[in-house]
Amino acid sequence: MRIDSYDFGLIVIDGAPYRQDVLLWPGHIKSDWWRSESHLLQLDDVVEALAAAPQVLVVGTGQPGRMRVDPSLAAYLKDKGIESVVLPTAEACRVINAQAGKRRLAAALHLTC
Repeated sequence: MRIDSYDFGLIVIDGAPYRQDVLLWPGHIKSDWWRSESHLLQLDDVVEALAAAPQVLVVGTGQPGRMRVDPSLAAYLKDKGIESVVLPTAEACRVINAQAGKRRLAAALHLTC
């Protein structure tokens, strides 16, 4: 899976455009993904992706970075030995592309604020 481009409200993955937040895990793109609480990422929001046993969860917090990771999700990831990388979405996309094929990744990408 390769992220071709990202701009506010639009991400292109393997040539396909998405205009809503996406949840990614190996072999899957969930394009109708949304969180229980708008700018707070919680365990229930990413449980599908975590079921794929990723080594890393990359979180794109939006263009200006408004989305936050719930402390209980951060603790869960640490307890399970899953590295978390939390960055504004443009930077998160660069990390995903750089790590693709090297590590088993999941990603939760907020495309707007």
